[in-house]
Amino acid sequence: MQAFTYRVIAIIQQIPEGRVMTYGQIARLAGSPRAARQVVRILHSCSQNYQLPWHRVINAKGEIALKEEEQVFLQKTLLESEGLHFTTANAIDLTDYQYHPKST
Repeated sequence: MQAFTYRVIAIIQQIPEGRVMTYGQIARLAGSPRAARQVVRILHSCSQNYQLPWHRVINAKGEIALKEEEQVFLQKTLLESEGLHFTTANAIDLTDYQYHPKST
């Protein structure tokens, strides 16, 4: 596994309950600012093996980026169970819920 992948996994594991991070934010912190799509790939392929809190990763607009209705419902339900409130059907206010780690 590449070093970038390990850094992404470590960052995602740090996201506390009730907070979210964006794909791009994680990519930047992991050392590759233009690799948001790689973060998506890592989440897709590693979430189960590393028990990642995948539901705490959203897009830069504060929206759930998944397309499948079932997965959108699951992510939204998990976030709401952690106390997040949606401003629209599938979006939250990042100023209220975005996590900014001190260091990675």
